[in-house]
Amino acid sequence: MQEDLVRHGWPKSKISVVWNGVDPVRYNPKNCKPEEVEAIRSRYGIKPDEKMLLFLGRLTWVKGVGNLIQAMPMILEEYPKTKLVVLGKGEQQNDIIETANRLGISNKVAYRFDFVPEKERILHYAAVDVCIFPSTYEPFGIVSLEAMAMAKPLVVGAHGVVGFREQVISCGPNQNGVHVNGENAADIAWGIKEVLCDSERAKKWGENGRKRVLQYFTWKKVAEQTLQIYDMLQHPQEEGEPKVVDLMEKLTKT
Repeated sequence: MQEDLVRHGWPKSKISVVWNGVDPVRYNPKNCKPEEVEAIRSRYGIKPDEKMLLFLGRLTWVKGVGNLIQAMPMILEEYPKTKLVVLGKGEQQNDIIETANRLGISNKVAYRFDFVPEKERILHYAAVDVCIFPSTYEPFGIVSLEAMAMAKPLVVGAHGVVGFREQVISCGPNQNGVHVNGENAADIAWGIKEVLCDSERAKKWGENGRKRVLQYFTWKKVAEQTLQIYDMLQHPQEEGEPKVVDLMEKLTKT
């Protein structure tokens, strides 16, 4: 988002970036009861030997959900025991249904065009094997943090102005997902197959994602960084003045 604002003429020196956060205590897979998680999978007719994919968000073109539907036949060619669950509301609801019917995969896509309460949303994250958010424009995106906190591997759009590419590490020892071009159905399919091809590696990616949330994306971290900006603007750091950590402790006590 900072890069986009700079391109539109805003001075970079005037923009401070503070990433959003999530509650890792509330979004914790260890707090989910196995029977409740299994009930979610059963609701969509997903068998124990099948893989469950999840898209959650507004059903609008910038979220890339239409391209995700078009990617499904390419995924099913190699991984026929796979089903996509789409949660959300928006103007693309009818288009999604029509596209799935036209492609002959309506039995492999389950829809819930509704607002899902947080508790149930957490159970959906716990139930899935891969979360996919192939946005083509996303200033930040909270859903990926929620999925990361739930220790799930991700496939995210990272082409253009998309904050997911800062959240999801796509290579190296800390990798927790895959970057794709959300405008390209074939690239989305490739990313999902990269996760599905190695379940142990995918599990490790999920664990890496939760570690990353705990390190960078908690609300305490958001508060610390925000206080740091206010402190920096109020006056330069001088010897003997309280540091940001001291300010945080005072704020917590009050």
